[in-house]
Amino acid sequence: MPVDQQYYREVSSGSTAEKLLIAARDRIFQDFIARMQPSAADEILDVGVSDVINDGANVLERSYAHQHKITACGLGEGIRFKAAFPLCRYVQIEPNTRLPFDDNAFDVATSNAVLEHAGSHGNQVLLVKELCRVARRVFITVPNRFFPVEHHTAIPLAHYLDGTFRIACMIAGKSEWTDEQNLILMTRKRLLELAALVAKSASAKSSTPKSAAVGYTGLSLGPLSSNLYLAFR
Repeated sequence: MPVDQQYYREVSSGSTAEKLLIAARDRIFQDFIARMQPSAADEILDVGVSDVINDGANVLERSYAHQHKITACGLGEGIRFKAAFPLCRYVQIEPNTRLPFDDNAFDVATSNAVLEHAGSHGNQVLLVKELCRVARRVFITVPNRFFPVEHHTAIPLAHYLDGTFRIACMIAGKSEWTDEQNLILMTRKRLLELAALVAKSASAKSSTPKSAAVGYTGLSLGPLSSNLYLAFR
């Protein structure tokens, strides 16, 4: 079984949930193109690809016209991924460690629905710093805590508060999602804090800090939109 199968348990093939997931990720891809403006020659790094192969997973690889310019990273062996996307280069990585690439090895780095599973605030900072180290432009997306339905559990509204989310997950038999090792619910404020820490670190090292932008993407509902992005240029 793929190591990330658990993230798709609430999304069955052909369901309304899958259709909404596809619509959200297609919008994320559109915003990625608009924000990063990759050229046909740009080398792109995609960190956190899935070995679950369906219409909602691996939106960059499914949609990008220059698949051969993508280097994809995942935690597993990537057997299914490599079969589905043979033009991509696949690199297996370890979680919460330095990425196995040189500084500025890529023109663009992206990561979708990975940052919330980093396990701790420190690991989140490390991931963002590493993406900024290995690429000149960075586009990170996460589920928005304030979307009315929590992405991983399909529980509505209860996730707005930690206490009610714990109770709802306990009742539903999904308490593993209340452990920050498995899921950190993400907000615009938290992304802004991460951006500030990365900028401060870059300044301390006397390197040129990237400018950061945080916004909404995915299913468009204003502050209740399904996803958030953090972009560095």
